[in-house]
Amino acid sequence: MKKKERQQKIVDEVSINRKVSSTYLSEKLNVSEDTIRRDIKELHDQGLLAKVHGGAISTVQKLYHYNEDVIYNRENKVRIALKAIKLIEDGMVIIMSGGTTNLILAKLLPKNLKATVYTYSLPIAMQLTEHPLIETIFIGGKIQRSAMVTTGIDVIQYLSNIRANICFIGVSALSIEQGVTDEGYEVAMIKKAMINASQKTVFLVTPNKFNATLNYDVCNIADIGTVVTDLASEDQNFKRYKKAGLNLL
Repeated sequence: MKKKERQQKIVDEVSINRKVSSTYLSEKLNVSEDTIRRDIKELHDQGLLAKVHGGAISTVQKLYHYNEDVIYNRENKVRIALKAIKLIEDGMVIIMSGGTTNLILAKLLPKNLKATVYTYSLPIAMQLTEHPLIETIFIGGKIQRSAMVTTGIDVIQYLSNIRANICFIGVSALSIEQGVTDEGYEVAMIKKAMINASQKTVFLVTPNKFNATLNYDVCNIADIGTVVTDLASEDQNFKRYKKAGLNLL
């Protein structure tokens, strides 16, 4: 493993776990603790983490965050986020919807990524403050307290003036018959505006969201391009949705 790749993995581990020991990193990356200590010092000097006795910790205290221990299907969402990251390139303009899958995606973005991210999710905007090279633009509006996202015509109008390279939409429900649907009218309208504002749309779908339908349409099955999920290729849902024309990753 090259030094740059190893150091990125160290930063990712610190981002995920908040605090990691040199011993843990040494075992996970199969290098000596001396090498890990040198890496941590270099990353500390770059401001990407904080060196502490025996290891490293994250450098930023968030004002608001989810209790990650109670995020439903967290391991599925981590795997989905790691797949989605591969679709991102330096210099991109990105839009991100709300939801815990996108929150984990924001958390796991490489610390050396240079990008501009628009979001109407307060937790995601706060999470992105941990990424020194990302310009974060929070789209203001009326705050929906339950999900900590902004809603209303102001959000939709703002999105109508953006030309993004890619947007990541957290999916509440997906079916072959109805496509992507959502439980809230305003959020469904905002997701439609996100799709219209982006060259490419990526839908993040945990396995439990397949074959489900909610009250408000976001887009039909024919308008869905790329779906990032954690389904195994031999899973029947994977085969059904692949046959329906979806690009499943």
